[in-house]
Amino acid sequence: MEVSNASLYDGGTALAEACQMAIHATDRDRIVVDGGVNPVYRKMLDCYTANLSISFTEIPVTQGQSDRGHILDELDENTAAVILQNPNFFGVVDNHSDIVEACHARGILVIQSVYPAAMALLKPPGEIGVDIVTGEGQSLGIPLSFGGPYLGFMTTTRSLVRKMPGRLVGRTTDRQGKESFVLTLQAREQHIRRSKATSNICTNQALCALRAHIYLCVLGKSGLRELAKLCYAKTCYAKSRFRAIPGVEVMESNPTFNEFTIRVPIDAGDLAGLLVERGIAPGLPLGRFYPGMQNYLLVAVTEKRTKYDIGTFAEEMESVLRH
Repeated sequence: MEVSNASLYDGGTALAEACQMAIHATDRDRIVVDGGVNPVYRKMLDCYTANLSISFTEIPVTQGQSDRGHILDELDENTAAVILQNPNFFGVVDNHSDIVEACHARGILVIQSVYPAAMALLKPPGEIGVDIVTGEGQSLGIPLSFGGPYLGFMTTTRSLVRKMPGRLVGRTTDRQGKESFVLTLQAREQHIRRSKATSNICTNQALCALRAHIYLCVLGKSGLRELAKLCYAKTCYAKSRFRAIPGVEVMESNPTFNEFTIRVPIDAGDLAGLLVERGIAPGLPLGRFYPGMQNYLLVAVTEKRTKYDIGTFAEEMESVLRH
């Protein structure tokens, strides 16, 4: 992407800000949301825009991937943007280039929420023509900390930069010709435009953003790619261990990165509770967000998990299911 801001509040509010940005850029008032977008983010969108004249249409996913036909059928002259996520909430990787092309043919923007580590291996959103990219930066060297603080990031194209919320930093030179960095394009912001500002978020997460910046500088381009490869390789190993457990099915109809969905023979929430008692946080029961998915568990494997950790997880799950 061509332009990045210096962080927003978190991944969910960054997505909400992207919606308002699309509304301002297109003078339209309708957003189509893929059902694979994080349900917590979708709830935040509803809350954030409750008093605004923005309508949302949610499209259910099909076999874990975006339902192309349904999404395209919902596009009309009032649609400002389509929101996608890659990898999506089920961990599924998708190539949205066909959706992007169809949207652009109708003057519709495409917003994509991404997992930053995955971008080191996947085709980047800018390459397929995505207009606004948002996400959560917690995985960039920031501890979980019981839910925050984290940081949201947003990148976009140069043509949309004046509609972009959040702090923008430009590189220039001072009177002595020394390189310097300054906040730029501030005419968009609250202290100048008041109620007409592009955003009503009055703070960013500068300390968290600085930490993420240091983390990325230390890793470097090759290091980030190596980290992504580790996540993927360890996920493949975890899948192989789960496949060997009687009654457990790994959902494998689509490619994944470091998250994947499994179906277990009992309620996934009950299973999670039993595993927590054994010192293992196994993942997220999907039944709390998607009706009919009470027996599905979303599992994540990061670079921090060792082969021993993964093996212990699988052994304890098999023990719980056996009894």
